[in-house]
Amino acid sequence: MAQPQKVVLAYSGGLDTSVIAKWLSVERGLEVVTFTADLGQGEEIEPARAKAKAMGIPDEHIFIEDLREEFVRDFVFPMMRANARYEGDYLLGTSIARPLISKRLVEIAHQTGADFIAHGATGKGNDQVRFELSAYALDPDIKVIAPWREWDLTSRTALIAWAEAHQIQVPRDKRGDSPFSTDANLLHTSSEGKVLENPWDETPDYVYSRTVNPEDAPDVPEYITVDFERGDGTALNGEAMSPATLLSALNDLGRKHGIGRLDLVENRFVGMKSRGMYETPGGEIYARAHRGIEQITLDRGAAHLKDELMPRYAGLIYNGFWFSPEREMLQAAIDHSQDKVSGTVRLKLYKGLASVVGRKSPHSLYSEAHVTFEDDAGAYDQKDAEGFIKLNGLRLRLLARRNRDA
Repeated sequence: MAQPQKVVLAYSGGLDTSVIAKWLSVERGLEVVTFTADLGQGEEIEPARAKAKAMGIPDEHIFIEDLREEFVRDFVFPMMRANARYEGDYLLGTSIARPLISKRLVEIAHQTGADFIAHGATGKGNDQVRFELSAYALDPDIKVIAPWREWDLTSRTALIAWAEAHQIQVPRDKRGDSPFSTDANLLHTSSEGKVLENPWDETPDYVYSRTVNPEDAPDVPEYITVDFERGDGTALNGEAMSPATLLSALNDLGRKHGIGRLDLVENRFVGMKSRGMYETPGGEIYARAHRGIEQITLDRGAAHLKDELMPRYAGLIYNGFWFSPEREMLQAAIDHSQDKVSGTVRLKLYKGLASVVGRKSPHSLYSEAHVTFEDDAGAYDQKDAEGFIKLNGLRLRLLARRNRDA
């Protein structure tokens, strides 16, 4: 008898992916391999092993990996070098995690001889696109199963009934419709659905899990420093830290001061608008700090070009094109710009805000001699401005004369 085909499932250990694991086995006749990634989501992931074993998955087919350092070092930090914000606001916390998960799904599929990979993203969201485009970029022949696009379990009630019929434990808090759904990793927590679906209604305070209400944050500001080397953060308050350790420490500070909340109606890649609430405490502090160090180390032309490229770069990540040649081309340009982006930024954290209040660098382009209101000792000849203005004003004067005489 031929061996059943294998599938590697992105498995959280939650109800939905537990149902998917069993469904892949029962309905599709596949041998299931589970992959659970620790991306710093703030909850124990080892219970996923016990849940997978309870469904009959053997130890050698259960993969649980700590990817926090790789996540921040190879995905978050390169994105932050670009100052990427989708539609000007969103720091792409969910988007940037998907290519790493897809990368490991494909690698484990190769390692175990699996024929398929599978994910739990729905047919309405962006994640299905991100998972699958990343997978195809890494292995053009990989086959993807997306159960939410195939099965007839179209409601929470149907899902729970199917789980009970197949001896899958249903936690008490999963019965009935959840007021909102969440996704978390070391960079952020996102919440959407139900109580957030009306864009006129303010987000209830109980939705926030990662930050204190800014109104309840300390009444005394806190000052910190972040050191950068070639565009990447290396130390907090003078203490050297790894990428994941630095982001985690900034998360603690952001939580305390209520920093990083975002209420956003965004344009999904699949065509609809959606309303979500994002908490990115450490990421918001880090992003502000990075722009602070660039202010004194990047030439105006390079800085302005980066700002022009950023929306395209952010859109590529949001839409699932991390492994595309155009993202890699943009990354090469961005990384080249970071060669002298080194130094220290001082920030003031206070009631929801992370404000840059100081910056210094051995590569600073800031010249007090040129900008001083005092005697500049000949560093700048103000008479030079007259010719500069005349040349730049020439076309405007010619236009004005034509229009006046028309």
